[in-house]
Amino acid sequence: MARICSLSQAIEDAVRDGDSVAMEGFTHLIPYAAGHEVIRQGRKDLFLIRMTPDLIYDQLIGAGCARGMKFSWGGNPGVGSLHRFRDAVENQWPRPLEIEEHSHAAMANAYEAGAANLPFATLRGYIGADLPKVNPNIRQVTCPFTGEVLAAVPAIRPDVSIIHAQRADRAGNVLIEGIVGVQKEAVLAARRSIVTVEEIVDELNPPSPNSVVLPGWAVTSVVHVPGGAFPSYAHGYYPRSNAFYIAWDKISRDRDSFQAWIRENVMAARSEDFARYAGKSTANAA
Repeated sequence: MARICSLSQAIEDAVRDGDSVAMEGFTHLIPYAAGHEVIRQGRKDLFLIRMTPDLIYDQLIGAGCARGMKFSWGGNPGVGSLHRFRDAVENQWPRPLEIEEHSHAAMANAYEAGAANLPFATLRGYIGADLPKVNPNIRQVTCPFTGEVLAAVPAIRPDVSIIHAQRADRAGNVLIEGIVGVQKEAVLAARRSIVTVEEIVDELNPPSPNSVVLPGWAVTSVVHVPGGAFPSYAHGYYPRSNAFYIAWDKISRDRDSFQAWIRENVMAARSEDFARYAGKSTANAA
């Protein structure tokens, strides 16, 4: 059964220097509060994994937590570049960053292969694309039944996966509603997992058609963090802060303004105060 604990305890126990870490949530339910706690605890040499890195990985990279990243489409949705990511790749600031770029389809298939304990994933993809020329982890296999040539990529098996969800019950069963992305596969593929949630309830309501229930035995820790996905949105709880995403372009473009923001909004904050911080940041961004 999943353990219900504080965010600081969950990160301290599950995330270790040098780990491969997946923080998933596709457009919504992005685990920002957990990412900030990783920064506060000073984790180093992490190999980050995520479909569309988003602002949370820009923050982790700029804070010096990451040695590398496996991703698909590295940018700030709706705005443009992730400037801390770009600075690390182009100028090795605050440290060099190893990158491994894939398509969304390849990442999704690789997570599924990891969840199924398979060594690699196959897909019909990368036909006519240039990524295989620069990524040696994109290869080809021939189907032994049809002779069709398929793309192959290594399975994703993170040391730890972190996601945000709407609700969990007191036995640690987790309900994800809305765009479910690869959260389920990321958790099932990982050695350890943390799920932050908006609510902990006595009993999960019957799930909607577009939802996933993760059983408590598949999750290491569950943490109650209202607002834990802000500035992304949590379906049924709060909207995406488009104003914050736009503001991030200016904040992150300059090293000094980025570091000042991290000091004020991450290092000087506590994980227990994230909901209050999220509300404050919504007002400031607007």
